[in-house]
Amino acid sequence: MTWAARMRDKVSQIMAMLAVVAGMTANAQGVQTKTPEATPAAAPSPVERATSGDSPDEAGPLAADLSPALKHAEIGKAARKVANWELARTEATFNQQWTYAALYDGMLAASKTTGDPRYRDAMVRMGQRFNWRLLNDRFPHADDMALGQTYMDLYLETPDPVRMADTKAVLDKLVARPDDPAKLLWWWCDALFMAPPVLARMSVATGDRRYLDYMDREWWETSASLYDPAEHLYFRDSRYFVQRQANGEKVFWSRGNGWVMGALVKVLEVMPKDYPSRGKYIAQYKEMADRIASIQGKDGLWRSGLLDPGAYDLPEVSGSAFFTYALAWGINNGVLDRAKFGPVVERAWAGMLSHIYADGRLGSIQPIDGQPGKFKPSASYVYGVGGFLLAASELDLLAQSAIPKQP
Repeated sequence: MTWAARMRDKVSQIMAMLAVVAGMTANAQGVQTKTPEATPAAAPSPVERATSGDSPDEAGPLAADLSPALKHAEIGKAARKVANWELARTEATFNQQWTYAALYDGMLAASKTTGDPRYRDAMVRMGQRFNWRLLNDRFPHADDMALGQTYMDLYLETPDPVRMADTKAVLDKLVARPDDPAKLLWWWCDALFMAPPVLARMSVATGDRRYLDYMDREWWETSASLYDPAEHLYFRDSRYFVQRQANGEKVFWSRGNGWVMGALVKVLEVMPKDYPSRGKYIAQYKEMADRIASIQGKDGLWRSGLLDPGAYDLPEVSGSAFFTYALAWGINNGVLDRAKFGPVVERAWAGMLSHIYADGRLGSIQPIDGQPGKFKPSASYVYGVGGFLLAASELDLLAQSAIPKQP
């Protein structure tokens, strides 16, 4: 038995006896891991809950004017309907927190999908409002770096130094920071969406591989701890290593795995093709894609607890949206087989459209949490809308690639 295997057995025994998590060691990647953070994430601040969304008892009728057909006009119509509602509702309360970061990414994508610059322009105004600065009260917390994705995408589009200056300063401090040998930096799987895509974009913007190499090292340390090589899914954090769903299955959170799938796409789309470990990211992405496709619900969506869908009345749209985004990207980029995964994303898109209300509200999105949970049909939160708009952007590319070219 290898050292890693002996340590894994030892840790499992400690966890079972004490009902706490002391850490985990190498998985299939063969990387020695640090001890994960055992305490849950800090509770969201009041502004996160106050502005990130709501769950009214009555949200009006569902939309009756949308078609699930994967055609440019129909996809654009759905994206525009949802983006218009969200922009009108939340632009006045835009903030720098992780909750909004995914929405901003989606808004940039919505402009590309619809050809309407209003959504991108709103992101530029947002950056100007915050002087292109990140939150930095909890360094090195990944959540506070998530906004850097939008800043960097806007910088790569228009290289105005102010757009990336503060993000670069924070990342320079991050890559110079000595690792704590006793604790993971990214100890919860959501963190992979929040920080790695920013580091990858900074590497592109500066031509400096330090950012990408740092991201690569930290990614695989997190993966070695939280990725289950048998299930091909991520635990949200170490608290869930020994917990079980009501049906006895392991606890894998839909949105948490959606964050990871989205992160894999966000990293791979800018990672150089010859980067030494790119193949490992592709391999993990394909493993997760196969697993996610295999547990898709009959309604095309996924429940909050992935392996116990019967315990949850409603599908969870934020996780489903990030899965759809990631799977469609894989088809578009030749990583996934269109014949196999095309029907998966078609069903998912149709399922998400059934949760859009007549005014453009996108419902069935789990509120801020770190584990599977239940919620109202009307529940709408900004990160889920961001995922939906990202999915629409990739599905639009997929639809256009299916159009026969004129000779």
